[in-house]
Amino acid sequence: MSGVAQGVTARRARRWSPWVALAVVPWVWLPARDRAVAPLATSARAPEVTHIEPEGARCDGVLIADECLHPRCAVGELDLDGFCLPTAGAVVDEGAMVATNVHTERTGRRVIYEHIPRRHDVPEDYDRFVYPVPTAGGRAVSSGYDLDRPDSQQRRGVGLHATGHGGVDLPQPRGTPVRVAALRGEQGDPEVVYVGRLFGTTVLLRQVVREGDTLWTYLTLYGHLDAAAQGLTRGMFVRPGAVVSFVGDTDAEGYVHLHYEVRRARAGVDVMREDIARVTEQEVSVPCDPRNVLPWR
Repeated sequence: MSGVAQGVTARRARRWSPWVALAVVPWVWLPARDRAVAPLATSARAPEVTHIEPEGARCDGVLIADECLHPRCAVGELDLDGFCLPTAGAVVDEGAMVATNVHTERTGRRVIYEHIPRRHDVPEDYDRFVYPVPTAGGRAVSSGYDLDRPDSQQRRGVGLHATGHGGVDLPQPRGTPVRVAALRGEQGDPEVVYVGRLFGTTVLLRQVVREGDTLWTYLTLYGHLDAAAQGLTRGMFVRPGAVVSFVGDTDAEGYVHLHYEVRRARAGVDVMREDIARVTEQEVSVPCDPRNVLPWR
């Protein structure tokens, strides 16, 4: 296991026919379905586990427009006609995933930062992915992730405070329900880290993803919301497909959209213990191209 691992490993639960397994890899015996998921050693949990369920039938993937779309395989797994088969000794090295780039802020200060660019084995087309809001009938993303681009090609604007864009913007009518997006390789249910003002009205979730032999903590940020779902509070666990908020334009007046951002916590960081004002700082988390973890169609 990588030295930067969180120190916890887990096997991903899979529905698998032993006859199919023998036909594909006859020398490998696959274990029975195991529902146990090991929590991160540094995780801070609420005393009482409260879940918010998606409407209708249980969906283990992402429920969009009443259609349950399941995540594809995690990093380090082979997709064999819908079955995910772990590769032997799969290890994901943090250094191999994190890149360094530089851009110039509006003040003229040059900033060197780390981020996780799109992997080469992940589709480039944004329309291939499943998002927290409906995307039927046209292009879903109006502004994509650009922190991997040269300084001159990163997003800037008179009304924008930051240089570059560490997420994706998804224009939708005001009040459109925003549902929890499952991540590929996710272990367990997402946990609510924060509900309040950050990127306008914001919901911040903690999601644990297995990549190779390592569990990583990802922060998923839903920003510029009209409002969070009633009763949503820190420490709750929410299932994929559950409505957690509604599209709006807080702190982005006149541009009604969902800002969806994915960040990976630094190794050893317990995001539940961090000051919320610091969660997007480089010492705590690094921005990640959302296409690396979102399920695709």
